[in-house]
Amino acid sequence: MASGPQAADVLGRVTLVTGKEEFLNERTVVAVRAAVRAHDAEAELAETAASELSLATLGELAAPSLFSSIRCVVVRSLENLPEESVEGLLGYAAAPADEVALVLVHGGGPKGSGVLTKLRKLATVTESKSGELRPSELPAFVASEVRSHGSSIDQEGAAFLVQAVGQDLRSLSAAAHQLTNDFAGAPIDLEKVQKYYGGRAEAKSFAVADAAFSGRRQAALEELRWALEGGTAAVLVTSAFAGSARGLARFKSAPGRMRDADLAREVGVPPWKLRTLRDQARGWSDAGIARAIRAVAQADADIKGAATDASYTLERLVLTVTGLREGR
Repeated sequence: MASGPQAADVLGRVTLVTGKEEFLNERTVVAVRAAVRAHDAEAELAETAASELSLATLGELAAPSLFSSIRCVVVRSLENLPEESVEGLLGYAAAPADEVALVLVHGGGPKGSGVLTKLRKLATVTESKSGELRPSELPAFVASEVRSHGSSIDQEGAAFLVQAVGQDLRSLSAAAHQLTNDFAGAPIDLEKVQKYYGGRAEAKSFAVADAAFSGRRQAALEELRWALEGGTAAVLVTSAFAGSARGLARFKSAPGRMRDADLAREVGVPPWKLRTLRDQARGWSDAGIARAIRAVAQADADIKGAATDASYTLERLVLTVTGLREGR
């Protein structure tokens, strides 16, 4: 992961933070503050909502105090900037005070895009974009987080961590930090990740789905029993089945002769998952996948409709899916 900004990169300049990924946006804000404080430990930090911003309040926030002339000012929700304040903000951004680091945070979306366009044209503005990550990009995010703590993780371990923890970046970052602390100085592999996160409900539900779509009926039933006994919610199992069915359908409909990296992006899975999909696809026809999708939808509806026996509904789903694969 790239090192953070230096004081010279942010003082006397405007850092424009844009995008819908709140965790990455906040990381940029924290990095700017850290750069300012590293330059001057007595530097003052100020923050306000754009809806409350006027030229007068901006002047007050940016004005030197009795303790320090160095300041970092964060303005959040730039999309809510009042129209009457736009001209004043643009005027300040064009010639920011040398001892002030101004951070403008826009939460993404079309609102306030006109202000963004004008800010981007200013030589004093540096933009940091945080686009939402696709599911297939999350293992790479985990690997980057682990590297930032001086370690490494293999593809299978990173992908399993995503399955176990989920897609929230804050949670994934915390999990990566925890692993690097507990296995300090050692590379992290699938076995180490499973040691800590193998009991997570989401991971167990994917194990059931993978076994079922691979046609391993007995293994799928055993995984299902272990998952339910371990407290995995029935809806997580049907969700994993739905994800497996969609992934298999996308894999089979993808253009031929694609490189693995391109194919993984097309299907929406990490590259290592392609091996599993190739093995599964050999036993599935398009009609079979369509029937499996309908079976998953019916099981999900039954469970959410308070089926009297969720475990029976899921066992029937496993038998149906494995039977469809066998029957083709």
